[in-house]
Amino acid sequence: MSVVVILAAIALVLFAVSFVSRRRFGLLGLALAAGSILSSLWGNDASFVVGASGLPSSPLVTAATLSVLVLLPSILLLFHGYTYKNIAGRVIGSLMFTLLAMAFLVQPLGYALTLQGFGANTYTLLVQNKDTIIGFGMIFAVVDLFFTKPAHLAEKKSRH
Repeated sequence: MSVVVILAAIALVLFAVSFVSRRRFGLLGLALAAGSILSSLWGNDASFVVGASGLPSSPLVTAATLSVLVLLPSILLLFHGYTYKNIAGRVIGSLMFTLLAMAFLVQPLGYALTLQGFGANTYTLLVQNKDTIIGFGMIFAVVDLFFTKPAHLAEKKSRH
């Protein structure tokens, strides 16, 4: 299967889950950053634990382990947190979450994918631009947090 198809499938799933949950991008984006840090800190230990559990050690298992570590904090926050009230916010937030998640996941997924031809070129393009995407994504995530109002303040303003 082509690298582009696999990356597109992962992106579609991430977008759909984020869109359906209606969660704001800011908190999810910062959770992705936390997951990336956890992945870099615990990646080797997690691979060792997975290998010790009886699963065969392979690049696919390593990539899956690292990807789960990156996504785990944001997956947990998909069930709790502030939500978007309108469809435009949901679409933009979901697109930003998907783009940022793919930037964080591109290197772990590269361990398991066979890269050749157009897929290799696409992967190289993503790797070359991942730092820029992550940088701007983190800025947008923090800005999005500034637009988040606690529920009790939003209710008070709507009553007046």
